[in-house]
Amino acid sequence: MYDNDDLTVLEAELDLDPLDLDPLDQVEAIDAETEVAKPDPDEMLALLDSPNNQQRMLAARAFCELEDQRAIPHLIRLLTDACPLVRVSAAYGLGRNPSPTAVEPLINQLKQDWNGYVRKGVVWALGNCRDRRSLEPLTDALKTDISAVRLWAASALAQMADVGYDSMIAGLPRLIEALRRDPVPAVRSNCAWAIGQICRELPSNVIYATAIDALIEAFAEDEELGVREDAKAAMLRVGDPRGLQVIEELELEGF
Repeated sequence: MYDNDDLTVLEAELDLDPLDLDPLDQVEAIDAETEVAKPDPDEMLALLDSPNNQQRMLAARAFCELEDQRAIPHLIRLLTDACPLVRVSAAYGLGRNPSPTAVEPLINQLKQDWNGYVRKGVVWALGNCRDRRSLEPLTDALKTDISAVRLWAASALAQMADVGYDSMIAGLPRLIEALRRDPVPAVRSNCAWAIGQICRELPSNVIYATAIDALIEAFAEDEELGVREDAKAAMLRVGDPRGLQVIEELELEGF
């Protein structure tokens, strides 16, 4: 188990705001913007080899906005950069530019990187790669890592819905366990969402029914209102008749 303090070590040393270290929220903001001038890809490619840490970091982060296959080998190399600011930016750059060739390097870095921001970015990138090889490291991260990484591991496992049936059913037990037992409500909420995403792609069988049971249990019994609401939303998206009936019955009782 990693120490939660590893998310603060780099901030304290460099006197940086956490948002400066973690571009994930910025990725979503980039997606929302339609007319923002993007960096020049050729210029950013050249800076990926810069001897200056700041320039390598900014260049790697630029590929959170840019999709350019030429950057992939450079970003893979930067996953092992001595500077954690560069490593985290490279991870997010690979999340924007997913590639089968990046999966094993990302897995290796997830296993060995001491910095929580880097592991969080790696988990996000692995989810975007939608590759069967990501399943085991993601389920392990959901079980053993710090809360910020567990939260994104749960979301990343939802991407197994695009990989195949075997991957979906292999990821569900860990998601169900975390939905029931993780001490952090936000992690449980993300597990509920991920289970709902996977259930939408499953046939109606015993595995599907077990996952719906877990969502019903969370909706009826979780101590946190937010988790209950997310479990409810997941069942509504799935449209499972049994789940919808439980929602209706509990709401009629004033739950």
